[in-house]
Amino acid sequence: MKSTVETLSPTRVRLAIEVPFVELEPSLQKAYREIGQQVQVPGFRRGKVPAAVIDQRVGRGTVLNEAVQEAIPQQILAAVREHDLKTLGRPEVEITEFADGDSLNFTAEVDVRPEITLPDLATVEVTVDELQIDDSEIDEQVKNLRERFATLKTVERAAQEGDYVQIDLHATVDGEDVPGGSATNISHEVGSKQLLPGLDEAVVGVAAGESKTFTTQLVGGDYAGRDADVAVTVRTVKEKELPELNDEFAQLASEFDTIEELRNDLRERVTRGKQVEQIYAARDKALEQLIAAAEVPAPEGVVREEVASRKQAMIDQLERIGATMEDYLASEEKTEEQIDAELTDAATQGVKVQLLLDTVADAENVEVSDDEFGHEIVHRAQHAGMAPQQYYDQLVRSGTAPAVYGDVRRGKVLSSIMERITIKDAAGNEVSLDALRAANEAEHHNHEH
Repeated sequence: MKSTVETLSPTRVRLAIEVPFVELEPSLQKAYREIGQQVQVPGFRRGKVPAAVIDQRVGRGTVLNEAVQEAIPQQILAAVREHDLKTLGRPEVEITEFADGDSLNFTAEVDVRPEITLPDLATVEVTVDELQIDDSEIDEQVKNLRERFATLKTVERAAQEGDYVQIDLHATVDGEDVPGGSATNISHEVGSKQLLPGLDEAVVGVAAGESKTFTTQLVGGDYAGRDADVAVTVRTVKEKELPELNDEFAQLASEFDTIEELRNDLRERVTRGKQVEQIYAARDKALEQLIAAAEVPAPEGVVREEVASRKQAMIDQLERIGATMEDYLASEEKTEEQIDAELTDAATQGVKVQLLLDTVADAENVEVSDDEFGHEIVHRAQHAGMAPQQYYDQLVRSGTAPAVYGDVRRGKVLSSIMERITIKDAAGNEVSLDALRAANEAEHHNHEH
């Protein structure tokens, strides 16, 4: 095999490869064997059909084509090794010349890892917003906790917003009953807009044992799009009672004895959450700064593949909830071009981040230990609801284990970058990574229990 390499851009090369016919012989023999296993010829045992008979039955061209398809990836791999290229993504192949008995000539365009010059990490400084916690945020947390421990008490009065009512519904169109349009003893929170449009307004002011009729537009069934008259009968009205904010409530709702201790704990949790947000903001800014300083280019082919895979994932997700891309575009009020542009921006940034982190990892010889890799497998398996071994076997079968290894390696590099840069808030105070460590430890602790 002879090969030459031509640089098309900092991220793309074109390989021109010439393979003498004699080097295609092993692939040709394999093609005859495999086709021979599939064809049945009277008088010959399967797999024992002579080449001449196969040529006659399926055509020499078919065999040659199969041999070439098998040989091309191997030849590309050999050329990539010969020229010491760091390829990314799938090559685009074009056969330029081939005839039976002659050499095979083809080109393969493929993205390659660009040469990136990294800035000194010690010189990188990012600024994030100051950490500010308002009392109203703690009040909101306390309010949510009270809501969770609320009780319902029957009241002898008309329903008002925020109450819970037990109701019966009966829908008709032009005096005719709507199929499936009746329901009894439904529990409903007045004002939640969870049921029919117009129901919440109709129920306000209605007491237990009373009825009222309102009009609503039906969205499904035979009468979709038509107005229906709905009679609603209120069976009971219950009022939500929130527990009093005192030490007794703290003991009921938490492990603390006093409301003061409970509020302090909630303040600590809110603070930790905001500190983690601060560090994530710093991470994004640091990566942006490094990508700009190192002038990291994005390989077009890899970005195209990433966009296609993200779009397919979107379509699959929509299908799972019974929706289409058209439904999604309508609900988001966007065109497909806008979605493609957003996906391209996100994929471009994602690919640049990967290239940057891989370059740092190579420069610093970062390795992933079996323990670190195993930890990630266990973590992902839990998310997928699978046994770790089963999850790992699936990764190996699908050939995606190296991608997971790459993710863990990049994660290590990112942590190491964050340790070396300077993070300050808007007031000039240094921001420590301790909050993130505490959050990670808490997460691992939760996974282990």
